[in-house]
Amino acid sequence: MSLLPPLDKLKIPVIGSPLFIISNPDLVIAQCKAGVIGSFPCLNAREGEGEPNMLEIWLKKINDELDKHNQKNPDNPAAPYAVNHIVHKSNIRLEKDIDICAKWKAPVWITSLGARPEVNKVAHEANGIVLHDIINNFFAKKAIDKGADGLVAVAAGAGGHAGTLSPFALIQEIREWFDGPLLLSGSIANGGAVLAAQAMGADLAYIGSAFIATNEANADQRYKEMITQSNADDIVYTNLFTGVHGNYLKGSIKAQGLDPDNLEESDSSKMNFSSGSSKPKSWKEIWGSGQGISAVKSILPASKLVERINNEYMEAKKTLI
Repeated sequence: MSLLPPLDKLKIPVIGSPLFIISNPDLVIAQCKAGVIGSFPCLNAREGEGEPNMLEIWLKKINDELDKHNQKNPDNPAAPYAVNHIVHKSNIRLEKDIDICAKWKAPVWITSLGARPEVNKVAHEANGIVLHDIINNFFAKKAIDKGADGLVAVAAGAGGHAGTLSPFALIQEIREWFDGPLLLSGSIANGGAVLAAQAMGADLAYIGSAFIATNEANADQRYKEMITQSNADDIVYTNLFTGVHGNYLKGSIKAQGLDPDNLEESDSSKMNFSSGSSKPKSWKEIWGSGQGISAVKSILPASKLVERINNEYMEAKKTLI
């Protein structure tokens, strides 16, 4: 598929997905320098009384560090970065955040939990492109109709707010009518899976959980270690913690005194992103993860993880030739 700039200049066909709380400027910068698009949720830039402009501070740091890298390495430039906006109606920061991202000309915008034409318009006026994440073909069509440039297909097995459809079915249905940028999310944690995503029709892989177990990630050390010690059988799919179904580490649920095999259903009407958090305080240590984490054996610098994925990707290509 032909990709829109700046997606067409990546050394590795990967975007590091925006991870709630975990993605920060250090992780994004390391991902971009390593050759994949790094991203973060704007709501991660918490704004207190002392730092009312934290999102601006983050964007300045990312832009400055990537500019310095590119000046020193003209033959090996960093990948662009992406910002993630929760466009659900309860996010009272949205208007302010999109204005700040437009000011800094964020190159890639990832939108979640609803499709908003007015957000797409602001991104386009700032010369950015918009990728909207979806869990089925119905929402995919709505997103494109409302002005998104591309799609992130969140299939079964993805970390956080995951869908239930097989990636084969989801990509196949979208490609019947859409030939624009298409990313696949769901259990992708090694280079072979990246190549498989492209083989079934996606342009890029969308990888999140593997980056939790990196040095730069803003995650509890116990969280990182649990990622390296877990596999697909250790993942629970529930909507209890945010009102939207997602995948979580069974061990973190047990640690809070809950039975992961007998969780109640949550009322989805009580979702609230206005504070920058979708979880009650008592559940802040319920940790999200996708099903592909058995590929993650140790905690590494993000650059080493990208290097490992790239080596596997190139080796998988050789194996198929």
